[in-house]
Amino acid sequence: MSISVLGAGAFGTALAISLAQDGRAVSLWARDPGDMATARENTRRLPGFPFPNSLIVLDRIEDVETSQIVLLAVPMQKLAAFLAQHAALFQNKTLVACCKGIDLQSGRGPAEIIRQTCPTATPAILSGPSFAVDIAAGLPTALTLACEDGEALQAALSTKNIRLYRTADLTGVEIGGALKNVVAIACGIAIGAGLGESARAALMTRGYAEMQRYAALKGAQPETLAGLSGFGDLTLTCSSEKSRNYSFGLTLGRGDPLPEGTTVEGRATAKAVSNLAQSAGIEMPIAQMVVAVLDNRLTIGQAVESLLSRPLKEE
Repeated sequence: MSISVLGAGAFGTALAISLAQDGRAVSLWARDPGDMATARENTRRLPGFPFPNSLIVLDRIEDVETSQIVLLAVPMQKLAAFLAQHAALFQNKTLVACCKGIDLQSGRGPAEIIRQTCPTATPAILSGPSFAVDIAAGLPTALTLACEDGEALQAALSTKNIRLYRTADLTGVEIGGALKNVVAIACGIAIGAGLGESARAALMTRGYAEMQRYAALKGAQPETLAGLSGFGDLTLTCSSEKSRNYSFGLTLGRGDPLPEGTTVEGRATAKAVSNLAQSAGIEMPIAQMVVAVLDNRLTIGQAVESLLSRPLKEE
């Protein structure tokens, strides 16, 4: 079965490499492929990892029509427009979202965007604790694949180093993948500002409680948040500088200039989820403080004081 990966950032490239290592027919498309086809390597986004022989670099996105399974490794905030632009190519295909977040304009997650934009397609989500360099290097990685009746898809996308666990709870998986980025920014801010490891542990724990509250609001299964795409991804993302969201928070906390041109999905997701939580009347103080710091409405010191001065309550 032919598989296409659309989006040649580090993660999309790593997935294509891992899938092709097993000899599958895999194609990789980039909006700007540069010299990937001739260099047989993504020198800009994932240097040092040669492409397997069975990995084909697509010149035209129209060539995706030959693939039944399409992995969407495009930034979350561009997913809706990307699908709308190319909807005719995706009829009756299985579309696997590999991005994590909530669309700022609509408040939708990737599965809902796929359903509404490409109604004949089968939506799926691939999420969990993973870094592109680990996947490309062949290091063992476990991920969650969310798809209704997804047993065949699970077999098609499992590789020698990627072990997939299957669930039908698309909502829970997309919420876990989205909200852990917000908590990661908060944890990065705490460490960057010198607030200590205990503060990070508190933010991770209370951030996880916020994730559970929001998931319950959206009808997700509680056990999904305790799995790889929730607790597992939260643990990795909040504890490693390989995480773009955590590193972004570190930079904020240290007061250093913010890097340009880096996709930090948690920025938009924090604003989207804070708006949705406020309208639904559920408490998400960590997400709200992240937004306040990002919008320069509060200093880091003021945000910490606000969190610590909240009314005392039972855990």
